[in-house]
Amino acid sequence: MLLSRRRSRSRAESRSRSPSPSRSGAWQRWRRWRRSRPFWGGLLTLLSGAWICALPLAPLKIMLQQGVAGIPSVLMGAVLIVLGLTGWFAPPQRVLAGILTTLIATAALVLSNLGGFLIGTLLGIFGGGLMFAWQPYADRRAGNRSGGNRTAENRTAGGSASPPADGEPRTPTPTPTPHHDPQGAQP
Repeated sequence: MLLSRRRSRSRAESRSRSPSPSRSGAWQRWRRWRRSRPFWGGLLTLLSGAWICALPLAPLKIMLQQGVAGIPSVLMGAVLIVLGLTGWFAPPQRVLAGILTTLIATAALVLSNLGGFLIGTLLGIFGGGLMFAWQPYADRRAGNRSGGNRTAENRTAGGSASPPADGEPRTPTPTPTPHHDPQGAQP
């Protein structure tokens, strides 16, 4: 009886314990890495490239174009995979990678089995758009540190605390949001 209570207590304690510190640290590193780059745009681009690249290697009954016409499909798929990896590992190049991804995915519609039966083209267009639109995370606390003595009215309006000149109506001027980019790209 005493032994069974110890077992039940140890089971309850093990369920209530949080994950090990090394596991939570790994998740925090993963989240920090994922949020510091256009992760979802790169992932969709990789999937698009893999889909477009894999279809020419499929059986002949599935493929619409055969022979030499399958070479552009493999090349475009490989380029899309490289552009997805570029979005992940070189975030300052995200704009160029996003534009090229969208262009190549659109060209795959004509040159490569309807762009992977439209699936590869749609994934590539969405992935390129996400890469193009991604911006580094702006730290909310950074705005409070550099804000200085701003009035509550200006803080909510997003403007600076400059006095109006010669009876002009007071219009707040927007202050730029500071962005932190680990690779040093300019927003």
